[in-house]
Amino acid sequence: MAGIAAAHYRYRGREITASDILYIRELIGAHPGASRRTLSQKLCEAWGWRQPNGALRDMVCRGMLLMLDRAGQIVLPPVSYVRHNPLAQRARPAPMLLDTTPITQRLRTLQPLEFQQVRRTSDEPLFNGLMEEHHYLGYEQPVGEHLKYLVWAQGRPVACLAWSSAPRHIGSRDRYIGWSSEARRRNIRFLAYNTRFLILPWVRVEHLASHILSRMAARISADWEAVYGHAIYFLETFVDPERFRGTCYRAANWQLLGLTTGRGKDDQTGRPNRSIKEVLGYAVHRRFRQLLSESTK
Repeated sequence: MAGIAAAHYRYRGREITASDILYIRELIGAHPGASRRTLSQKLCEAWGWRQPNGALRDMVCRGMLLMLDRAGQIVLPPVSYVRHNPLAQRARPAPMLLDTTPITQRLRTLQPLEFQQVRRTSDEPLFNGLMEEHHYLGYEQPVGEHLKYLVWAQGRPVACLAWSSAPRHIGSRDRYIGWSSEARRRNIRFLAYNTRFLILPWVRVEHLASHILSRMAARISADWEAVYGHAIYFLETFVDPERFRGTCYRAANWQLLGLTTGRGKDDQTGRPNRSIKEVLGYAVHRRFRQLLSESTK
């Protein structure tokens, strides 16, 4: 087996030391019949590696163990069970049959708007279908923490918004917040990323999009806390300037933080391989910098 002094490893912000690798080798040796899942759970318990809700970081730990195995630093037992993944062959959302009569009235006559969080409700398929059919990027199943919203007016859906966990590393955003790497690792969960925003194509109401964004900013922290047990302090999104100007975000007081690098999270070349996006952000809490920079949460 390869030595452990010649290389340094990091995984999801955690530095893996020589003593860590020795401990993992001893753990594997002490449980010769254990599965990869069992070893991962035992390591999480030994290291106190838990999610904010108290659950073990089992999947993250398994990814780290696999990385070390592929690097020749440990030898994992053979895979004993291949779990069926229903997401791998998920059917695309079905088209929705809706009234597409144009809505062109003024915002004040369209009121009141109803915001419905539809994740894990009977209206989630409606949200998925509308995104798949009418958003230029289509529907994409979120991973991690996420919420989905339908916005209704006069009994008809007029908009859809999707929010998810924020990307771990965005240079312009990290510089704007001013947090350390350790604070970012601990507190990234307090950011929400607007992955999709769709005004349905037959809806033509001036100022509707910026109004919806302002209403969302006022409620999303409470909704997130109700579902995931923690607040949200900062919102972010990407805008492709080759397609959009981001006018509705700017009208809702979102700030331009900078640009993406265009390389993506798995880039190994250091060269752009996708379109460069504008990074926009919105502070939900007035003390967001102080709260996000704390490293003891």
